[in-house]
Amino acid sequence: MSGIRIRLLLEDDWDAVVELEERAYRASGLAEGREALRSRHRVSPSTCFVLEHGGGFVGYLLALPYPLHRCPDLSLAEVRTDRESGRESNLHLHDVVIAEQARGRGLARRMLRHLEETGRAGGYRTLSLVAVQGSRALWAELGYRARPETVLPASYGAEAVYMSKPVEAAVTDPALAPSSAAEAG
Repeated sequence: MSGIRIRLLLEDDWDAVVELEERAYRASGLAEGREALRSRHRVSPSTCFVLEHGGGFVGYLLALPYPLHRCPDLSLAEVRTDRESGRESNLHLHDVVIAEQARGRGLARRMLRHLEETGRAGGYRTLSLVAVQGSRALWAELGYRARPETVLPASYGAEAVYMSKPVEAAVTDPALAPSSAAEAG
């Protein structure tokens, strides 16, 4: 698939990020809003990405270093900065959203592959996330293991599940690898 570009999230992207996040999570009550999302980006701008396809914005991914078995509270903005976060060995995938019109093309998996490569290059030992909206089985297929011992903030709802996987267990499916330098961002 040509015309795919993954790049760092920039200041001019926030309107599109907030709109997409609102559409993805409004019905479930999980939408965080602009300030909370921006606060996560401030902690680690080098691990937050935008996906462009066909010349337009079609998705984003926010990740930040976070202690294993902990995660951001959706109801609170992050108060730490990149300089204050310390050196964590875990990279937490906070959010990944692909626009409705671009789904079903493997774009989310390309974003995840990019995050795994970023994590590996950054020396992270694990990746974590919170599975919401019934996505636990999907994340399990991608190598994430449920960690029921991890207590989640109430803001995620009763059905959310904390999951993690070693960075070394990155997805190795050749179909997920970028097929050109332009696709890799």
